[in-house]
Amino acid sequence: MTLIKYNNRFPRFFDDFFGKEMDEWVANGGTNKSTPAVNVKETEDGFDVEVAAPGLSKEDFKVDIDNDVLTISSEKEEKHEDQDKEGKYTQREFSYQSFKRSFKLPENAIDADKVAAKYEQGVLHLSLPKREEVKPKPARQIEIA
Repeated sequence: MTLIKYNNRFPRFFDDFFGKEMDEWVANGGTNKSTPAVNVKETEDGFDVEVAAPGLSKEDFKVDIDNDVLTISSEKEEKHEDQDKEGKYTQREFSYQSFKRSFKLPENAIDADKVAAKYEQGVLHLSLPKREEVKPKPARQIEIA
């Protein structure tokens, strides 16, 4: 009789097959750790969005605003091939990485024509300015006639 060694919940086979601890994956609610973290900060003038995505380049990103939904996505494919003199593969490795994040923006609040983006030191920075009509107005004293 053959016994299967179990870690906390699943056989070790799944660890080898999936390339990571299955217990950890389940404990994290099945989340994909390759999805980058996103910080969103609202200011009086707009929204600042930061996406932590090291190892990518600005050409790897696609940013869209459609019907008050901000969508940030990326796709990157890498290939590495070593061939011998006869053209046979001695080693061939490839990887594919992608993500897509969407955020619902306040209705008609963003001036889409003035949105700016830059990628530096592994972080994608987006500046989403608010439309003038939705910015808070300063207090005004009314003169009594």
